[in-house]
Amino acid sequence: MIGNREIGENSNKINSFVLALPTFYGTSQTPSALMSEERNWKRIRERLPLHLPVRVQGRETPDFEWTEMTRLANVTPFGAGFTLTRPTEKGRLLYMTIPMPRQLRVFDHVEEQYRIWAIVRHMRARLLHNLTVFEIGVAFIGKRPPESYANEPWKRYEVSTAGFQELPKGEEMVRVYPAEDHGDQARHNIPVDMRVEVVNERGKTIESEHTVTENISPRGATLFTTLSVQPGRFIRVTSEQHAIAAFAAIRSRSTGADGVARIHIEFVDKEWPL
Repeated sequence: MIGNREIGENSNKINSFVLALPTFYGTSQTPSALMSEERNWKRIRERLPLHLPVRVQGRETPDFEWTEMTRLANVTPFGAGFTLTRPTEKGRLLYMTIPMPRQLRVFDHVEEQYRIWAIVRHMRARLLHNLTVFEIGVAFIGKRPPESYANEPWKRYEVSTAGFQELPKGEEMVRVYPAEDHGDQARHNIPVDMRVEVVNERGKTIESEHTVTENISPRGATLFTTLSVQPGRFIRVTSEQHAIAAFAAIRSRSTGADGVARIHIEFVDKEWPL
């Protein structure tokens, strides 16, 4: 009901998108047309404060996925903002189901629900009632994900085109996120105490352990572990020694010459103070 009222209150802006979208999908390149296209770009990228319910599905590994119900904070034909109670990171893919106004859709105009894949463009953690929540901004990429997502859902991508051109495949909208060079981030070979927590699809802690780092930098760390958690998963790490908690993505696992397993993590919500 709230969503219907908000749609009504924003009907003029929604209808303006309808007038703008045809120009976006194929404007002749005359000077007047280019000026018109620029105005339309500004119009269709204006965020509408439609607090519609949305189901967000994330898949961290081939064997682990989660679903969370939340509400949009804002939306355009090309992306949306919303809040989650669990972490993700820039470049990850999410699957969203939204009762989107048909005027804002690029496809499936007759379907009751708009089911679309999205790429995370930014994430910001903040405290809400003493709990960490994550403000997410996504860009819509189409009806299907890239083929690589099926076997490697932990892959990160970046948008490779300015917007929908008719109905592109996932591979045409995104490309694999380039590997980041953290060579300027010196790793310190110091043991930092950490508690590692792994959550299930309902967000409840199912495994935890106290461990120490083998090395650490502001952006990531290597931890000794007895847990079987796999690359792609997100974990929560807490250090009483540093009075800090952070969320991290597991990038890889290895076993040292000493036979002890290690996980190599990258912090996704903040840098570690050193």
